[in-house]
Amino acid sequence: MRHVALHALADGLAPAEVYRRISDFGRYPEYSDTFREVRVEPPQPDGSTVSDWTVEFRGGLMRWRERDTYSPQTHTITFEQLSGDFQTFEGGWRCEARDGGTLIVFTASFDLGIPSLAEILDPVAESTVRTNIARILKGLVDAEVIDECAAAARG
Repeated sequence: MRHVALHALADGLAPAEVYRRISDFGRYPEYSDTFREVRVEPPQPDGSTVSDWTVEFRGGLMRWRERDTYSPQTHTITFEQLSGDFQTFEGGWRCEARDGGTLIVFTASFDLGIPSLAEILDPVAESTVRTNIARILKGLVDAEVIDECAAAARG
């Protein structure tokens, strides 16, 4: 399982505003050509949504369906793949007040489910995730990445 964490700072914006913008997944294709399509279904009775994603990866397309769970009180979002091209894909977003702006923390864990190619594909997928999240944050809230962490773990 591969783990990615990215920290970014949005100067001058409150956590509630950053959270609101990040929650608007349908706008992600506006900020990165890699996101071909993001369709978000109407909210479920519990407030969660189901979204369908199509993203370019290594000359092809990756598709998945995920459940997104929102917590406006804590400015957090969690997601988990329901079906799709990953064997496992889950993570979340957190927005918290920091230095007159908002610290944004994105985390994800994934497994492409191809053990024989993991050493080749996992680092590429990890880099793609980091690059695209940085572009989204720049476009949505003019945030700058302040720290990137990536770790490979078996388990």
